[in-house]
Amino acid sequence: MKSFLHYDIKILMALLQSLKGDKKFFKYLLNNGYPELAAWSNVVRGDEQALHWLFDNGFAPIAIVTIAVDGHADAQKWINDTKDDFLIYFTAACKKDNDGIKWLQSKDLDIFVLIAKEVQAIQDMQAKDRDWSIYRKR
Repeated sequence: MKSFLHYDIKILMALLQSLKGDKKFFKYLLNNGYPELAAWSNVVRGDEQALHWLFDNGFAPIAIVTIAVDGHADAQKWINDTKDDFLIYFTAACKKDNDGIKWLQSKDLDIFVLIAKEVQAIQDMQAKDRDWSIYRKR
């Protein structure tokens, strides 16, 4: 399985745009040999079918990042047990951990800081949606 680090910067920029909801970039990833990144951008937005696809097609580490970001302790333990600094700090950055962001910056991995910040924005939006859904049920 490819690490996030092994993708060309152009592909990572397409991933960032896909995370932002741009379907043109999602389709580009999907149709040009990066279905795992297209799926991951949907998983971040809560698509369980895409999550299963990642696991079923050998991309568990990518899937587990999102599960860890969602706060599942077992997933975070798996990430930590990999001893993969990038995976550990990228996951931390996606969870708004300043040490994770600083580590990425210190390694000149600014694209991953941008991706982490977009993941954070999606997480914040989902939290607000959950909060509003409580009021709608009343």
